[in-house]
Amino acid sequence: MQDQEFLETVVKALVDKPEDVVVERNIDERGVLLTLKVNPEEMGKIIGKQGQTARSLRTLLRIIGNKNNSYVNLKVYEPEKEGRRNQRQESHEATDVDDLKL
Repeated sequence: MQDQEFLETVVKALVDKPEDVVVERNIDERGVLLTLKVNPEEMGKIIGKQGQTARSLRTLLRIIGNKNNSYVNLKVYEPEKEGRRNQRQESHEATDVDDLKL
């Protein structure tokens, strides 16, 4: 449980809307999986440039896991991933139709 509390504390300090931070903890045969959910507007702060912040959080969580003899991994939940794909397809389709107009 130390890992979940640690992640919540650090992430709440990074974001502007700490009330939207949710950490779910699941244990399976491979170890502990922490799923982090934040406000979609704050996703960039959690991921960081080239994923550096997320990578650092994962490293720190693995250190905590090693201390407790467990494997801890972090998954950043991205709810808009599908929505962005659909928007891209729609915009490409609209562009294709506009190109056909003379």
